[in-house]
Amino acid sequence: MKKMRIVVLMGGKSTEHEVSLLSGQQVVANLNQNKYEVFPVVISKTGDLKINSILNKKVDLVFIAMHGNFGEDGTIQGMLELTGVKYTGSRVLASSIGMDKDIFRKIMIAEKLPIPKYLTVTKNYNIHKIIDKMGVFPYFVKPVNGGSSVGASIANNLTELKKGLDEAFKYDNKVLIDEYIDGLEVTCALIGNDNPKALPVIEIKPLKGKFFDYESKYTESGAEEIVPAKLTIPLTKKVQDLAIKVYKSLGCKGFGRVDFILKNNIEPIILEINTIPGLTPMSLLPKAARAAGISYSRLLDIIINNAIN
Repeated sequence: MKKMRIVVLMGGKSTEHEVSLLSGQQVVANLNQNKYEVFPVVISKTGDLKINSILNKKVDLVFIAMHGNFGEDGTIQGMLELTGVKYTGSRVLASSIGMDKDIFRKIMIAEKLPIPKYLTVTKNYNIHKIIDKMGVFPYFVKPVNGGSSVGASIANNLTELKKGLDEAFKYDNKVLIDEYIDGLEVTCALIGNDNPKALPVIEIKPLKGKFFDYESKYTESGAEEIVPAKLTIPLTKKVQDLAIKVYKSLGCKGFGRVDFILKNNIEPIILEINTIPGLTPMSLLPKAARAAGISYSRLLDIIINNAIN
């Protein structure tokens, strides 16, 4: 049987460059060598990519293992659309909406889905107007575009808010300020196209920080991840059903992951969607798949089949 020729794209011009390399390396290592001829392609931090390095290989599919700007935001997807090469994951529009948390939230409001009270600000913000609109501290501050909790922080007072805004503006020219909601952090991964399947919900307990920050995500013993989450059956189903609604409202394809906070540990509040969730050994999607009886290699097969179909 002829092997499918697959390019695995990784790296990229993003703050998540290193994480993307880990994801890409893991994908390359776990693609079934009996089924696929694999060509790893690393995009540098400056964004260098010779598209001929893909086209000249006459590939059947590009597996996008990139996170953050220029990888997860529809940019690389648009380029591949122009070349006519098939690729994994969501298309251009869903990818760009998923990356822009402000636009994503507006769609959630239109769909009448539960999100935190929030405010989006630019660099000419008035800090006292922020406090007037948001009310009592604490707040959660993060760049509108970005992932892996880069530039995110909790602000308990005016000084921490100023510091958090300064940090977040290093990564984007728009910043999201959420009400801080105390409760369990959970996430629900999905696989599929028009009729996605929700995988087991994961409960996240950060061990190194106050929330699931970059260090908690990508260092050993940074967080305890309970799969499946210790939730009641009705609450688990509520989280999974909401995740499917989010996924379908954006028109996502292939795979994804929706993050929640459980207000008072009982009410799911949608935080964001990841249209290319991490695929590193420590990432949540592979762990959820494993809990559903799906090996990493089989998960990659499913993602590829979703892209081909």
